[in-house]
Amino acid sequence: MWRLQDESGNATAVRPWGDDVIVNMSVWDSVQSLRDYVYGAGHASVLRRRREWFVAPGSAHLVLWWVVAGHRPTVAEAGQRLGLLDAGGPGPAAFTLRQPFDPPG
Repeated sequence: MWRLQDESGNATAVRPWGDDVIVNMSVWDSVQSLRDYVYGAGHASVLRRRREWFVAPGSAHLVLWWVVAGHRPTVAEAGQRLGLLDAGGPGPAAFTLRQPFDPPG
C-alpha cells in the first residue's frame, strides 16, 4: 500500500541511524499479505541469502504494528516500536511475523 522512499524514489536511501543501517518500511493491508510476499517465490530466495550481505543484528531488527488507514508511519515511530519489541517481546503494540497480534478493536 505504501513504502518509505526518498524524493528520488530510492527506498533504501533513508539512513537516520547511520550509513550502516538500512531502513525498509512499508504498509500492508494484512499480516497475511506481507507474509505471502516475504516467503513467496519471488522474495524467499533473496531472503535466504541475507547473511551474505548483512551482519546478524544483536537486537530487534524487524517490527510490525497496526496503523489506521491513511497513516504513514515515521522512522521515529519505527524506532520506538523496535524499542518496545526489544524491551518486552511481541505484544499488540509491536510484534513479528512469527508472533502476530490482531488489529485493535
